[in-house]
Amino acid sequence: MRILASVVVVSCFVALPCSAQTILKSEPLMLAPYEVAFVRDLSCPSGKVLKVTGAIRGLHRRKACVALAGEQASLATAMP
Repeated sequence: MRILASVVVVSCFVALPCSAQTILKSEPLMLAPYEVAFVRDLSCPSGKVLKVTGAIRGLHRRKACVALAGEQASLATAMP
C-alpha cells in the first residue's frame, strides 16, 4: 500500500505542466492538430515570437506573432 501511495504522489509531481515554453529555431515539419509551437522567426518584430498552431488535415496552420514574458519563455536547444 505504501508503494502504491508513493507512486501516486510521485506521478502527480511529474504530471504537473511546466510554465516555461520552449522557443524553437525553425518551424517543425509536423504538428498535431491544435498543438502549439513557438518559433524565433525574422518575420516577427523584435521582442515577439511566431506562434504556430497545428491544424487538421486540409486546413492551413495558424501563425501569429505574439509577445512572451521573460519568465514564460526559455531559449532551449530543442531540435525541431
